[in-house]
Amino acid sequence: MKISDVELACVAVRRSQYPTDGKPEFLLIGRSNVGKSSFTNSIMERKDLARISSKPGKTETINFYKVNNDFYLVDVPGYGYASKGKGAQKKFGMMIEEYLSERKELNQVFMLIDFRHKPTEDDLLMYNFLKFHGVKVTLIATKVDKIGVTQREKYKKQITDNIDLAIGDELVLFSSKTKLGKKEIQSMIEKEVYGDKTF
Repeated sequence: MKISDVELACVAVRRSQYPTDGKPEFLLIGRSNVGKSSFTNSIMERKDLARISSKPGKTETINFYKVNNDFYLVDVPGYGYASKGKGAQKKFGMMIEEYLSERKELNQVFMLIDFRHKPTEDDLLMYNFLKFHGVKVTLIATKVDKIGVTQREKYKKQITDNIDLAIGDELVLFSSKTKLGKKEIQSMIEKEVYGDKTF
């Protein structure tokens, strides 16, 4: 998939602010500091499309990135950051609930988890929450380059033993540094948006 144009087309905190052009959407979600900005920049082939913040949990809006004028990559605030107060956590929950509840344009969710660690309780809750809403989820295990090749099956099993993937959901190993998994994820998007068309 060739990325020719990417723009931050819309910033929203409520349904009335969402795009209305009906283009397919791919939701990007994960714990704060899991590598969402690096993932976005890598997949969209841009260096600073999503700014990598030294302060996890900085994003507080739903950001709609329009890609090739054909689809949206939708970035939402990271969950589970310890310094967030209960008010901010509740606001996040309501924002995501509203987006997931009736968003027909949502094609699938890319849920990022840190490959180096056992899935957290927040990760498990989020996956189950997404499945409650009936959306297709692809787990993206980030920072895979931090683990030696010979140890990766062990860490992969640590994820699959703790998150019971529903039929049709996948686990993709990803590294923004080595580009592992990049083409696989781009191909997923390309297939959903363009079908059997070739470019």
